[in-house]
Amino acid sequence: MDWLMVAAGLVLLVFAGDALVKGAVNLALRLGIPALIVSLTVVAFGTSAPELLVSVDAILDGAPGIALGNVVGSNVANVLLVLGIPALITTLHASGGSDTRSSFLQMMGATVLFMALAFTGVLGWGSGLVLLSALAAMLIYAARAARKHRRGTIDEEEVEGADPKMRGWKIAVYLLAGLIGLPVGADLLVTGAVSIAEAMGISQTAIGLTLVAIGTSLPELATTVMAAIRRQADVAMGNVIGSNMFNLLGILGVASLVGPIPVGADFLGFDLWVMLAASLLLVPFVYWGRDVTRGWGVALTALYVAYGVSVLA
Repeated sequence: MDWLMVAAGLVLLVFAGDALVKGAVNLALRLGIPALIVSLTVVAFGTSAPELLVSVDAILDGAPGIALGNVVGSNVANVLLVLGIPALITTLHASGGSDTRSSFLQMMGATVLFMALAFTGVLGWGSGLVLLSALAAMLIYAARAARKHRRGTIDEEEVEGADPKMRGWKIAVYLLAGLIGLPVGADLLVTGAVSIAEAMGISQTAIGLTLVAIGTSLPELATTVMAAIRRQADVAMGNVIGSNMFNLLGILGVASLVGPIPVGADFLGFDLWVMLAASLLLVPFVYWGRDVTRGWGVALTALYVAYGVSVLA
C-alpha cells in the first residue's frame, strides 16, 4: 500500500505540475507580463513545484530529513542520472559550443553558499532569506543579460506551455488541477515514503536522498531525454544547471521559512560533498566542450548506483 501511495503521488505530481505550468504561463501572458519574465520566473517555479510541495509537506509532517534529502539527492541525480541515462541513448554533442559557463558559475556559487549555511547546523528563516535573496539577484541578472542580446528575447510561442489560443476556461481548469493535484500528490508521496522508511528500518533522510529524489527528478529526466534525441545539448545542460540552482536557492529557501531544517552529521560529512563533486563533473562539458558520450553515460549512471547503494546500506 505504501508503494502504491508513492507511485500515485509521483504520477499526480508530474501531471499536476505540468498542468500548473500551462495554466500559470498562459494566465501570465494574458495579463500582459513579458514573455521573458514569464520564462525566467513562472516556468522556473512551476517546473520545480513538485520538489517544492514535497519539501514543504515533509517539514509540515515533521520529516525535515526528507525535505533536505529531496533537494540534495535531486541535485546529485540531475547530474549523474539526468545526463547519464540520455547519454546511453545518444551522444550529447556539447562540443557544439553551449554558452552555459555563466550559469554554471552561478550554480557553483549557489552550491557553496548552501553548503556554508548547512554547516551552521540548522537551516532556519535567516538561511531561507539569504537563499531567496541570492535567487532574486540571479533572476535579475539573467533578465538584464537576456535583454542585452537578441538571443535572450523570447516570443510567447517559445515559452514552455504557452498557447496563445488557449481559452479562459481551459486556463482555469489547468490552474485548478495543478493547485489541487500538487498538494495531494506531495502528501501521498511523503506519507508513503515515511512509512517505507520505517518499515525497512532506514532513515527518512536516506529515502529522501534516493526514492523521493529520483521521483521528483523524473520531469527533468524526460526533458533531457527529448533534448538528447533532438541533439539539443544546450537545452540538456541548461536544464540540469538551472534545476540544481533553483533547488538550492528557491526550494530550500522557501522550505526554511516554513520550519527549521536540521542538517545531520551524515549530510555534512558525505552527502554535501558528493553533491559538490557531482556538480564539478560538469566542468569537462561546460568548459572543455567534451561530448557526453555513451562511455560518460555508463560512468555517470554507475556512480549514481554506487551512491544510492552507499546511502541505503
